[in-house]
Amino acid sequence: MFASLAGRSVIVTGASKGIGRGIAKRFAEAGCRVIVVARSGEAAKLVAEDIAVAGGAAIPVTADVGTEAGVAAMAAAAVEHFGGIDILCANAGIFPTTRIGDMSMAEFDEVMATNLRGTFLSVKACLAELTKTGRGRIVITSSITGPMTGQPGFSHYGASKSGQLGFMRSAAIELAAAGITVNAILPGNIATEGLLSLGADYVASMTASIPMKRLGVVEDIANAALFFATEEAGYITGQTLVVDGGQVLPESLAAVE
Repeated sequence: MFASLAGRSVIVTGASKGIGRGIAKRFAEAGCRVIVVARSGEAAKLVAEDIAVAGGAAIPVTADVGTEAGVAAMAAAAVEHFGGIDILCANAGIFPTTRIGDMSMAEFDEVMATNLRGTFLSVKACLAELTKTGRGRIVITSSITGPMTGQPGFSHYGASKSGQLGFMRSAAIELAAAGITVNAILPGNIATEGLLSLGADYVASMTASIPMKRLGVVEDIANAALFFATEEAGYITGQTLVVDGGQVLPESLAAVE
């Protein structure tokens, strides 16, 4: 049995939909007080309202994590409303699909700004408050794409997700003396609005390549994030947890047919 996380303050970035929304709701179910961060204030408000209806505590914050002003606002909101920051789930990410020959520098930079710079800025903005707890937790949502696999059209996304892991390992060393752990989850194909928007053929081909023969659900990732935030995971840092139904295991599609 894990010790309770009730009363802990958690920031979840990119929490208006998909995996981020699932993480926010799961932490609220565990009794945490949640800062729901998203670029869309209206969408963040709806998630916070859903949490409140279910009996949880949450406030929405409109912020672009790719900017210093945005992350400063979310950190300040956590301090103002919940007295500090115990856990940061750096989840915000975007994944436009563009092949290299068609990709503009602006699109490449946009992906890096949200996915990689946003992770760095979020950690930096929360660092002082996480240090005060003596048991701060940072959980980064990376991906199997980039660190472990590749996919045409995702070179910028894959680079950003690989970069997150390089950042994580050095951050884990730097922050260990303060009692802060830094870990990452590597989701496979999870049934979110973004993935389903890629079309039925993409969903079918991905499902066929997964040994468990199904896409993951957001709760699969949320539960992994919750574990990394526990007291019991306090001696785990700088590590990755792949949550993909075995997708990266087969040498070829024939292995799962």
